[in-house]
Amino acid sequence: MENLKYVVTEKKPIVNVLMSGVGGQGVLVASDILVMVAMEAGLDAKKSEIHGMAQRGGSVVSQVRYGEKIYSPLIATGDADIILAFEKLEAVRYLDYLKPGGVVIVNDQQITPLSVFFTNTPYPENVFAICKRKTNHIIMIDGVQLAERVGNPRTINSIMLGALSNFLQFDEALWMKAIGQRVPAKTLELNRKAFEAGKQVIG
Repeated sequence: MENLKYVVTEKKPIVNVLMSGVGGQGVLVASDILVMVAMEAGLDAKKSEIHGMAQRGGSVVSQVRYGEKIYSPLIATGDADIILAFEKLEAVRYLDYLKPGGVVIVNDQQITPLSVFFTNTPYPENVFAICKRKTNHIIMIDGVQLAERVGNPRTINSIMLGALSNFLQFDEALWMKAIGQRVPAKTLELNRKAFEAGKQVIG
């Protein structure tokens, strides 16, 4: 699977990445960084975001599209090349957006959302098996452990971006530049280390 790479070409003019997670995991910062990387590479890029009760652990989703020319930031159902899920249930929640054979990268962490907690809805027992019904390209990452090893559990978003970078066309220098422009200066080195840790999980 390491050879699977999404590159903008005449035959594939647009790449679609859907990021999902819960409030506080840095989904929106991660999607900002991906847009910055794509634009720095000379491509057009657009994003949309939905965050309900983001500060209280609610679901957060951001859709990023980039290519030669992007007219809409919205990904159609069944058209996402990659789902980058910062939480397991959030991978399942948006699985219908994945195109057949697409890539799902999941942070192997359970954070029961309020909507599930208050309605007594069962949390999915085997997220890997559920994703497997849609694609064989599934990567489960222990993002919490990696972030703690790097030195700060709040760097999960950079770890997830590092893993994502293995499947996109951009040079590492572009990622580092965008991270440097988007995260607070005092956390820059931590986030760069987290990006490398995430990248090496797959690479």
